[in-house]
Amino acid sequence: MFDKEFKKALQELPSTEKDKLILRLLKKDLVLANQLLFKLVDTDTVEQKRAIIEKELTRYLNTSSDRFYSLGVFLMDMRYASGKINDHVSITKDKYGEITLNLQFLIESIKHTKLYILNSKPKDFYTLCIYIIARAFKILLLIKIQHEDLHLDFRESVETLGNLIGENDVLMRFAINNGLDVNWLINFEIPENIVAIHKEIRANGFLK
Repeated sequence: MFDKEFKKALQELPSTEKDKLILRLLKKDLVLANQLLFKLVDTDTVEQKRAIIEKELTRYLNTSSDRFYSLGVFLMDMRYASGKINDHVSITKDKYGEITLNLQFLIESIKHTKLYILNSKPKDFYTLCIYIIARAFKILLLIKIQHEDLHLDFRESVETLGNLIGENDVLMRFAINNGLDVNWLINFEIPENIVAIHKEIRANGFLK
């Protein structure tokens, strides 16, 4: 990205100048700032950070369910909660937690919205259902790139997710129409070519 001469010039800057530049850059890049904070200052481990997000997700989704207004508003809250997961992963590089947190996130969200989805009109639940099915697909993709020794760690939650989708007639219909075989989840059998399957489905205009 940067040529050798530029890198050399930066290396030759006085320490005070480097410090000023770093602080200016960090003010404009909060993700990088939080990454450095986690690496250099924070005493919590990745696992401890993950546990904090787990509790925040449950609390936030419970609150959203208690004050439920519409599926559209709940979807906005889901996107906010998902953003918290993304921030955690960006800062800590917690790829294992990216899977477990997304599983928790989807399972709890489906439980909270089950009756609302079943009793709503298509125009009210369409975007939410697409979002849920797309996230389920993402989880399978994330698991596939993990080492096989870790796969069993996710099995129980993946099967729970599959059963929740299968028990919901509306979600099940969206899964079928968008190429997600719920048996992959229920039986924890992720196709070897899941990446190619997902790519083709997206190319054909689904999951959107």
